[in-house]
Amino acid sequence: MPMVCLAVTEETDTAQTMKDYYLSTVTVTATRTPKTLDNTPVVTRVVTAEDIRKADATNIRDVLLAELPGVEFTYAMNQQLTMSMQGLGGMAVLILVDGERLAGETLDNTDYLRLNMADVERIEIVKGAASALYGSNAVGAVVNIITKSSCNPLDVGMNTRWGSRYGEQRHGGKLGIHKGKVTSLLNVQYDKQNPYHVFNLGDTAGFPVYGNRQWNVKEKLMLHTPSGGQLTARGGYYFHERRSFDDRQRDRARDFSGGLRYTRTVGEEGAFELSYTADRYDKSDYYPLTDKDYLDYKNVQHGVRGLLRLGLADSLTLTMGGDAMSDFLMTYQFAEGGTHSQLTADAFVQADWLPHPQWDIVAGVRTDWLSHYGSVLTPKLAVLFRTGCWRLRAGYAQGFRAPTLKEMYMDFNMANIFNIYGGGEALKAEKSHSYTLSGEYVKNNFSLTVTGLYNAISDEITTLWDRSLDGGRGAMRYTNIPGTRLVSVEVTGAARFDTGFSGKVSYAFFREFPLPGAVNTADTRPHALTAQVDYKCSWKPGQLTVVLNGRYLSEARFYTLAGSDYESFEPMTSPSYTLWKLLIMQTFGKRATMTLGVDNLWDYRPRTYLYNSPYTLGRSFSLGLSIDIL
Repeated sequence: MPMVCLAVTEETDTAQTMKDYYLSTVTVTATRTPKTLDNTPVVTRVVTAEDIRKADATNIRDVLLAELPGVEFTYAMNQQLTMSMQGLGGMAVLILVDGERLAGETLDNTDYLRLNMADVERIEIVKGAASALYGSNAVGAVVNIITKSSCNPLDVGMNTRWGSRYGEQRHGGKLGIHKGKVTSLLNVQYDKQNPYHVFNLGDTAGFPVYGNRQWNVKEKLMLHTPSGGQLTARGGYYFHERRSFDDRQRDRARDFSGGLRYTRTVGEEGAFELSYTADRYDKSDYYPLTDKDYLDYKNVQHGVRGLLRLGLADSLTLTMGGDAMSDFLMTYQFAEGGTHSQLTADAFVQADWLPHPQWDIVAGVRTDWLSHYGSVLTPKLAVLFRTGCWRLRAGYAQGFRAPTLKEMYMDFNMANIFNIYGGGEALKAEKSHSYTLSGEYVKNNFSLTVTGLYNAISDEITTLWDRSLDGGRGAMRYTNIPGTRLVSVEVTGAARFDTGFSGKVSYAFFREFPLPGAVNTADTRPHALTAQVDYKCSWKPGQLTVVLNGRYLSEARFYTLAGSDYESFEPMTSPSYTLWKLLIMQTFGKRATMTLGVDNLWDYRPRTYLYNSPYTLGRSFSLGLSIDIL
């Protein structure tokens, strides 16, 4: 898609009605065809750069927690960060950056800290299965992070933020150039948090929470070619180090990414795209006393894609394309630190048909081939009906998640407690049948959206205890289980007023219906709510913005594996809680902004810190400053 520079002033944003917003916001993720929200048949949520600024976000976790009530980030083994989205884990939610996949994972989750928000234009979120366009892992949702491009002749800026607890720091800078046919944007970001202790009620010993520091460097270079096309080159470097108070060993991660993309228009409505992407994600153990760094994980992906969009008639657009990718993995979780690799290829076609000004129908099908698995076919159908201020959307799509190299070939000793083995090439792909129904009312300053989602998961991939392994001692093995049924309803209301006030509230209900004989293991809260109220006003120094946002999560009751028995389950309860944040932003002219934040406004502290508790010590303060030098 060609670069589009959108220059929206703060005053315009304040006065912009909800109807104008829906008419003007362009999305690409749901259909791979640029369409406004008003004309997109697939239910899509867009998080804008302004939303990210109001959340005072450092990485994707901060944004999703502020914007989506059905999302939780929790700690798993060794305090590794994991995500769930309305009952689905991280492997069922496909995260993309500018439409490209990411290498590397930890406990079946992306390294979310590498997804910093310093250069993000918007985030597009598609609920429901989307494998007909994006292949494996698009079982329950797709989150596409779309980065910025420089639109000014010279764009130089810096930002800094300090927090009162945990030694929080965030510093960054940008250098952008837009001259003639060349556009470049370089962004550098550094953030840090020290380790700290949390204490259960009545406990004086406490336990440590790991600290971390990250470097993110990104470059995006765009060149308009004499033939009328656009060539985009991108490169990125990420470094992460995690440590506790015991500083004898630190966990490190590095990522090197890059790619080339060529696009050009074909006729009045068509486009052609050819791209190559490469991503290498490493993990290592660093020992400060000896200054030794031991690599124990490497995931390398190379991919190519071709896409052609043709306007066959005034009412019909055809999109077709294909991808090929190589996936290499070396990990300490393979026998003797071995390696495995896999090739994948796919082809897809999608038709976008407007049979009547009130109707928009999108249908597509895709076939994927994986060298260690075989072929998978996934269809989709989405329908939009417009009448007056109402938009009604309905859709069906299949999704799948092919078994990963780790799940097939794992051979790992878990801290000398038990072994974990892969399921081999007998593992089946997870499959989902996803149904969505949405009604939306948009008029002037107000919008209301109600969305229902039903997702039937089959052949779910998980680990189960197998007593026949290891000479009768038993071990964990990756295997397929029948699956589950997930139902969710989300209601979102938003309003903007000329007085400077705006607000939005989102409520999500979730319930899992396990198959007969299974127990409910989904720890997602049945009720969740996010709310935000903000006020803008202009006065002599510049513009003042006050933002109050919060989230409420209800109590959750579910079952988890018994502590000393890997075959039976025991009930568990996660208590409800609510967190609020106050943000005050003052601009000075058009180049400087000062931000004062109060996090955990009501000083909430858990009585007992569980894996899905907020690891907070209470109220904290932050102070930030950003300056556009040129």
